[in-house]
Amino acid sequence: MIPIAKPILGKEEKEAVLAVLDSGMLAQGKKVQEFEESFARFIGTKHAIATTNGTTALHAALQALGIKEGDEVITSPFTFAATGNTIRMVGATPVFVDIDPATFNIDSRLLEKAITPMTKAIMPVHLFGKTAEMGKICEIAKKHGLSIIEDACQAHGAAIEGKKAGSFGTACFSFYATKNMTTGEGGMVTTDDDDVAAAVRKFINHGSWKRYHHDSVGHNFRMTDLAAAIGCEQLRKIGQFNAKRRENAAFLTKNLKEVAGLVVPEVSEEHVYHQYTLRITDRFPCSRDEVSSLLTEKGIGNATFYPVPLHQQQSFAEYNSLSFPEAEKAAREVLSIPVHPEVTQQQLQQIVAVLRSIR
Repeated sequence: MIPIAKPILGKEEKEAVLAVLDSGMLAQGKKVQEFEESFARFIGTKHAIATTNGTTALHAALQALGIKEGDEVITSPFTFAATGNTIRMVGATPVFVDIDPATFNIDSRLLEKAITPMTKAIMPVHLFGKTAEMGKICEIAKKHGLSIIEDACQAHGAAIEGKKAGSFGTACFSFYATKNMTTGEGGMVTTDDDDVAAAVRKFINHGSWKRYHHDSVGHNFRMTDLAAAIGCEQLRKIGQFNAKRRENAAFLTKNLKEVAGLVVPEVSEEHVYHQYTLRITDRFPCSRDEVSSLLTEKGIGNATFYPVPLHQQQSFAEYNSLSFPEAEKAAREVLSIPVHPEVTQQQLQQIVAVLRSIR
């Protein structure tokens, strides 16, 4: 089976973890600090604060920006549940805006219509490794005095017009095992705002600014040195990982773009292809689910991200009567196929051959 995703861990990561084990400093220590400083340089922000995962990064960022009950946060319905869940965790209300069908990201042309006096932030999601239209989003946020919280959990190293995802406002990354770089589980908040950085650090450390002194309620969302040791090594490799993803994506797009009924991703040096996501339209000989089954039979991993938009989830039942047509259409049509750095040329040719053979 060609896996849909595969963490790539070498001897460097193993040696780094063993060094931490030998040091006896297993919780948060110098390795976390090293990882934070290196990641901040990579993104181009003043601060990076490591957390236990991408969800806790989003939660901490919302909390640090003062988002609370009665506030509204505009975001996409076509995303992983953590995006909407964390908004609700701080007591705020998610306000969904439909996606641009060409990018799967929030449609910036629809944003202003969703803004109300209760709106406090916009949370764009850089889905599948492609940065949202941040120039326009930042312009709208500035005009209306709104915070920006980038859900960059799938966008390590992605950019738009030369500026990296994660550097436009306060941003959140995930280092889950399937991401472009991993710490197993882990997250990061990036920001240029000193006050936001300080608030995040306090919130993820039981509301403490000094040991055993707590002036607010918080959580233990701290990353361990074990995870950070892996992250430091992965960060040294992310450039080559992303370059290989782009190379694989370019091959797939070149060889699938003429297949009737398939819509393939663009070829871009600023896209990091966390997922290579096709659209299986009604012009294709069979449905998305039938294509998925056929690929699985042929030993080709695949997955649907995401089959149910947030507004149609049972956990968001109060939104079930709403309609976001482009998100709903994408949920019916999308299918992701292997693009990770360890997909071989022979495997890429196999994937192409199977998809082109469907009649």
